[in-house]
Amino acid sequence: MDFKVYNTMSKKKEVFKSKVPNKVGMYVCGVTAYDFSHLGHARATVAFDVLYRYLQHLGYEVTYVRNFTDVDDKIIRRANETGEDPLSLSDQYCKEYNVDMANLQCLSPTHEPRVSEHMEDIIDMITQIINKDLGYVVDDGDVFFAVDKFPNYGNLSGQRQENSRAGERVTVDSRKRNPSDFALWKAAKAGEPSWESPWGRGRPGWHIECSAMSAHYLSFRFDIHGGGLDLIFPHHENEIAQSCAACEESDVSYWMHNGHVTNNNEKMSKSLGNFFTIRQITERYHPLALRYFLINAHYRSPLNYSVLQLESASEAVFYIYQTLKDCEGECIKDGKQPQTPPGAGKCTEKLQSEFQAKMSDDLNTSLILTGAILDALKLINNLLTMLMKKKQQKQHRLSSIQSLIHVEQEVKKVLDVLGMLPFYSYAEVLQQLKDKALIRAGLTEDDVLHIIDERVEVRKNKDFLRSDQIRAELQQKGIALMDIGTETTWRPCVPLQQEPQVVAVGEQWFVKFFKVHICSREHDTLSM
Repeated sequence: MDFKVYNTMSKKKEVFKSKVPNKVGMYVCGVTAYDFSHLGHARATVAFDVLYRYLQHLGYEVTYVRNFTDVDDKIIRRANETGEDPLSLSDQYCKEYNVDMANLQCLSPTHEPRVSEHMEDIIDMITQIINKDLGYVVDDGDVFFAVDKFPNYGNLSGQRQENSRAGERVTVDSRKRNPSDFALWKAAKAGEPSWESPWGRGRPGWHIECSAMSAHYLSFRFDIHGGGLDLIFPHHENEIAQSCAACEESDVSYWMHNGHVTNNNEKMSKSLGNFFTIRQITERYHPLALRYFLINAHYRSPLNYSVLQLESASEAVFYIYQTLKDCEGECIKDGKQPQTPPGAGKCTEKLQSEFQAKMSDDLNTSLILTGAILDALKLINNLLTMLMKKKQQKQHRLSSIQSLIHVEQEVKKVLDVLGMLPFYSYAEVLQQLKDKALIRAGLTEDDVLHIIDERVEVRKNKDFLRSDQIRAELQQKGIALMDIGTETTWRPCVPLQQEPQVVAVGEQWFVKFFKVHICSREHDTLSM
């Protein structure tokens, strides 16, 4: 099945074909490192991590380049506020970003270049642009790109020159020949980091860095250039102009952009002050629940931040890993190589077919997580229930175990490509998910066990009204009790609907609302 991706340049889905057979060059614009990364950064990184994983799954050898901007006006301003060296401050937040992305199970790129490490490449490219008369130097040593000399400017974004604004990080400047011209090089100012150049000491403009670094690692001709929707204009539009000015053969086959994360339907960003950092969210929710939330929408669609969706994502991943843990235990006891029983074969064929169809359709991950994979998990739970009865004939029991192993392997393959297969044991993930649920509930494990003991006593006294009340009180806090025989255990769940409550996250406040969700039996009865 052909792999199709949406190309922002052509405004349509196109069959993916790499320039070099079996090899892919991919450049994705990274973060400007001056603070902890927020949810919008997580969405972009996770989206292109899924693309990276899927291309590898298809058999491509992928050279994945994702940069850090460590020289920038925002970094300098923050460093001046804190009294730090700009490069040291940026280095700190580059490392923090990588910690966050590792927690979200994003694979490391092949290369992670920084602007400060590629000044020679940047200066060389600016020199080429000036030599071709598409760039010009003003008196004090600033260098601008002459937009009106590049007739294809605006092809990516559809922005006409006469309608274009100065843009983010592009200063309105009377020295420009055209208001749309943008900075290639900025003359040094007191107290700012600077480097020697043919035009005097200074530092690069924002856009030139990505043109220079993508050319350094991938040449001027490569397959995929990615980033957030907000980068289409002016950043990516300017990149195209610079790269084509420096090399007429410059060509990117596919421009791919992920949608915004919104908060109350407004774009989430640091400049608007309506963002949550990844750290703030993962203090209360497991990173894998956050990853599930991010990929449970198509990467190009807007994604509205919702506590309810994070609660649902937490419940969903608990269900997945509890199912796989139970299955793993049963399969280990058997230890035989799996066959492919007919019932399991049909289930996994559906899973494989749906996975291939949805991923091939511009990485439609949202429909994968709510379709055949849930049928596969349900089959696993049904087989586990049958095995627990211990009344099957030996041959039927063997067939059930072989089905378990076969279905489990196919589920794990899908989860691996989605980046949802944990790096550690299912038991560890499940305990971490429970620990996060306790934090959200404002309880400790001992608190819950004490409440369970209390409920056991009232049930002995046949006070079933109080027993149900205790269960409901815990459900309001996101704790579901499960009565299994004479034992009572607990697991996280989506809290029962209750009055809106204001919750503090760091220095932010938001209101969360809960839906009604009844959990009365084991995890395999979970309503998905």
